[in-house]
Amino acid sequence: MTEPADWSLVIHGGAGSIERHRLTPEQDAGARAALTLARDTGAAILTDGGGALDAVEAAVRVLEEDPHFNAGRGAAFTRDGGIELDAAIMDGRTRAAGAVAGLTTTRSPVGLARRVMTDSPHVLLSGTGAEVFARSQGIAAVDPAWFATAERRRQLDELLARNADAFDVDMKYGTVGAVARDTRGHVAAATSTGGVTGKRWGRIGDSPLIGAGTFADDRACAVSCTGSGEYFIRVGVGHEIAARIRLTGESPQEAADAVMAEVRALGGTGGVIVATPGAEAIWSFTTPGMYRARATAGGLREVAIYGDE
Repeated sequence: MTEPADWSLVIHGGAGSIERHRLTPEQDAGARAALTLARDTGAAILTDGGGALDAVEAAVRVLEEDPHFNAGRGAAFTRDGGIELDAAIMDGRTRAAGAVAGLTTTRSPVGLARRVMTDSPHVLLSGTGAEVFARSQGIAAVDPAWFATAERRRQLDELLARNADAFDVDMKYGTVGAVARDTRGHVAAATSTGGVTGKRWGRIGDSPLIGAGTFADDRACAVSCTGSGEYFIRVGVGHEIAARIRLTGESPQEAADAVMAEVRALGGTGGVIVATPGAEAIWSFTTPGMYRARATAGGLREVAIYGDE
């Protein structure tokens, strides 16, 4: 029986072709440092008795500020050279949720997603309207150039030089997310992304879609996803994992592995992180690696990148 004081936290920084030979020592060390900081930031909140919602937002904010990942600063460029950001957050207690898509100036997309949940009658806001709402809430804006990095520009230039499509790039940077269970037994999930390099036509992936890339339900679990979003949308990955846990009695690992296998069978790859009301903290991915970390009240402190860790 899980003790009431138990808590757990899992974070991810994206899944993809993340292998040792693809990362420089500096990239490896930088990513691990950011994952550690995000994990410890969320864990400190949970240790102090804070809520899961606060913990996942705080952890994701750390990763949004770090250019090693594809969210906030360091986000992918669209085909026309812009940056469009998406995010979502969900509270497992009530299944209240907030999400944003197509942001271009809001510094913390996950912070705005939470305001959509708490201070608007809606769940998902996009584009100009989302930015107007952000300003009305006093949420910080930055020049779009703040999000840009030379490495992300290089990726776009390489894609354009080959006249390739989105997804046909070196997928070693990724969406970020966090899931948690607090000391009161509640779960929450948050996800933030810059999409995929070379995306067009206002493309939106699974990250801001409740039930696909982000989902939380105290009856089952909290889930945050990363990977080929079109497939995650079609499967409804977040809700599907929660439904399998709640309705079939599968363990979180069994449910996550089964749903990721379904995504793979359709042609998609990626990963998920899951936290349950029982304080379980697991992940599942079908790629060579996934930036990931977790912590529990029992003292577990883990950071990993590659598949063999």
